Amino acid sequence: MQTHGGNIKAFSQEIACEVDEVIDLSSNINFFKPKLDVDFNRLDISAYPNYDELQEAIAKLYQVDKAQIELFNGATTAIYSLFRELNLKQCTFYAPLYAEYKNSAELHGYDVELINRLKDIEKELKRASLVVFVNPSTPDGKFYDLEKLMKQWREKECTILIDESFLDFTTYASAMKYLKDYDKLYILKSMTKFYSSAGIRIGAIFSTKKNIRALHEREPLWKISQFDSHYLQSALRDEAFPLKSRAINDVYKEQLVAILKKSSYIDEVYPSCANFVLLKLKNMDANAFQKKLIPYKIMVRNCSNFDFLDSSFVRIAVKNKQFLKVFEEAFLKEF
Repeated sequence: MQTHGGNIKAFSQEIACEVDEVIDLSSNINFFKPKLDVDFNRLDISAYPNYDELQEAIAKLYQVDKAQIELFNGATTAIYSLFRELNLKQCTFYAPLYAEYKNSAELHGYDVELINRLKDIEKELKRASLVVFVNPSTPDGKFYDLEKLMKQWREKECTILIDESFLDFTTYASAMKYLKDYDKLYILKSMTKFYSSAGIRIGAIFSTKKNIRALHEREPLWKISQFDSHYLQSALRDEAFPLKSRAINDVYKEQLVAILKKSSYIDEVYPSCANFVLLKLKNMDANAFQKKLIPYKIMVRNCSNFDFLDSSFVRIAVKNKQFLKVFEEAFLKEF
């Protein structure tokens, strides 16, 4: 069982099959892809990259000034850079959440406090802490109205990082609106999830111009390749993609959930507005569940390494009709 989704090569070797035979339901990358209008074979890579056009495209998408954006070689790199730049002593994570937050905090010497957002979301936190909240959340895909929490965090004079890597799968409003009147707020976006490009490493942090200027001064000149930049610019030019993507993901997620709810091996299916669904298994742990799916070459995400979850939790990604057909056969048949 993989501790992080998407390592289909290792999984295929483990079950002795070809990589393209694996039905990867572990990775939360959008299966629906944007249409590209770039010929990468003719891309000029002789000059150093310039990110002005990419920043302008992202600024237009999220309706901010491009001076409020710092680009990174993926969202994970952005996390490590921001923790280093802030250089605070205390951080509070609303967990479960992406494991690299804790890894980054430990690397940079932060004292870590965990709040179980599933059971104790209103718990008091320490003053002047770095707060991290993923919205929509992972691995369960829930969207939270943060109005009440934002008030609490601001009263405690916290520095706030809101991870919106999966927000584009929804029509909910971004926390960007809070940037106007709170200068210790940072918003993180992973551009790889929604735009179906795990191999194209682009993440972005949004904040006040002053904060971004300070962050930019500590960053290297060139962090993103011409290929990365032009892929995303091309994807953003597909103006029909966001609406189509959300619609088709919602249709297949509804079908996926219907299949899951019929299975006698699942105790609970958590509501999700993202492109994945969290399951709690009944009388079975995630490793045993994964072994039952090997004959179908299906790989799922064991969630036991998330804080406050145990080995009975599994995450399933939304995929297309072809995947759903095999998935239905596997789940509705007695193992």
